[in-house]
Amino acid sequence: MYDVQIEERKGDGVQQRTIKKPVEVVGVGLHKGEPIRLRLEPLGTDSGIVFYREDIALSIPLSPAAVIDTRMATVIGNEKGFISTIEHFLSALYAYGIDNLRVIVDGNEMPIMDGSAISFCLLLDEAGIEEQDAAKRIIRIKKPVEVTDGEKFVRLLPAKNALFDFRIKFDHPVIGEQSHRFEFGTHSFIDEIARARTFGFAKDIQYLQSQNLALGASLQNAIGLDEHRILNPEGLRFDNEFARHKVLDAMGDMMVTGYNILGHYEAFAGSHHLNYKLTSKLLADSSSFELVAVTSLQSRAFAKSFA
Repeated sequence: MYDVQIEERKGDGVQQRTIKKPVEVVGVGLHKGEPIRLRLEPLGTDSGIVFYREDIALSIPLSPAAVIDTRMATVIGNEKGFISTIEHFLSALYAYGIDNLRVIVDGNEMPIMDGSAISFCLLLDEAGIEEQDAAKRIIRIKKPVEVTDGEKFVRLLPAKNALFDFRIKFDHPVIGEQSHRFEFGTHSFIDEIARARTFGFAKDIQYLQSQNLALGASLQNAIGLDEHRILNPEGLRFDNEFARHKVLDAMGDMMVTGYNILGHYEAFAGSHHLNYKLTSKLLADSSSFELVAVTSLQSRAFAKSFA
């Protein structure tokens, strides 16, 4: 288990967080297959998460309003440009409770790394986490919010702790029906969720690459499957790695709000698109949530989950 180092401030409660120092890494982009440089820089209190395309000098503050595509990944941007595949990185920010950060890339996508979030956790560990002189605020769910598509659904329910429940069902002998229930905590995220990789089917990858997409996809950054088996020689990292990765994706998609969420996220066959519709629906109804300081919560267990 990784030791998350946090510089403590005097006083009670959980404070807003940024990183202690700038850090950067280079990785391959999933779609173009080209090197992408990612740099993280600290930001002051109440700045939020801000993405920046340095190759075209485009700043994109993180919010559901910035989401422009959800077909294969969560993509933010506008008519001037975009940044794709942000969800794995955002899940690490969610887990570490990062509130304020500048995220700089020199291309139109985030590096895929190994297809999970663990490399981003290591990058945050290298940067160090610093608590700031302002109270951390989170979204507390006050009433159920749900989005459905046939039998598929995603929902947020009021709860005293942050929970993620995800069920999937694939007509594939290796996947079948899987589920994972995750009670949020920084260290438990590293142990249970962060190493779960994205996955794809060989026939889909072949088609995408014929369309000049997924050019960076490989067995080094995804679980590959043919019609019958897993193609990765090392096998799975968890028996239910597919469901755990869906939890990872959901956490990243909830982070598009810019805040941690106190509530119970539940999904069956959810997707980036349904998650986007869920966060948009949530924020559109002020009676469904409240933005509160962690210090004002009655749930000490939730505050301790960031320790």
